[in-house]
Amino acid sequence: MDMDMDIMEIIDMMEEAIDKASSVPLTGKVMIDKDELLDYIQEIRLVYPDELKEAKWVKEERQRILSEAESRAETIQKNAEETQMQLIDEHEITKKAYEQATDLVNNATQKAMEIKTDTDQYVDDVLNDVEHRLDLLLRKVREDRGYFNNN
Repeated sequence: MDMDMDIMEIIDMMEEAIDKASSVPLTGKVMIDKDELLDYIQEIRLVYPDELKEAKWVKEERQRILSEAESRAETIQKNAEETQMQLIDEHEITKKAYEQATDLVNNATQKAMEIKTDTDQYVDDVLNDVEHRLDLLLRKVREDRGYFNNN
C-alpha cells in the first residue's frame, strides 16, 4: 500500500471492500477476505504514528509562534519605552510619545493574543480531526470484530 495514505483513505478502502464483499444468502451478512482486512488494519498502524507526529509538530509550531509573538511584543515595548525616554524633555512631544508607546504595547499585546487564539484553534481543530478519525476507525474495527465474532 502507499505510505502517503492517511487513516481515512484506509478506512474508505475497508468500507469499499465490505461493500464489494459477497453476500451470504438469507443472513444479511457478507464474507470478507480476512487477510485483506488485516492488511488494512496493519496499514492504519503504520500511518497512525505519522499523524501523531503531525499533531506534535503543530503543537511545537504553535509554541514557536507564541514565543516569537512574545519576543516581538517585548521588542516593541522596549522600543516604545526608549522612544518615550528620548522625548521626555518636551512636554507636547512627551505626551504624544506616551500615547504612541501605549498604543504600540496595546497593539502588540492584542496581536500576540490573536496569534495565540488562532494557533490554539488550529491545534484544537487538528487534534479534533485526529480524534474523530480514530473514533471512526475504532468503531469500524469494533463493528468488524463483532461481525467476525458472530460468524
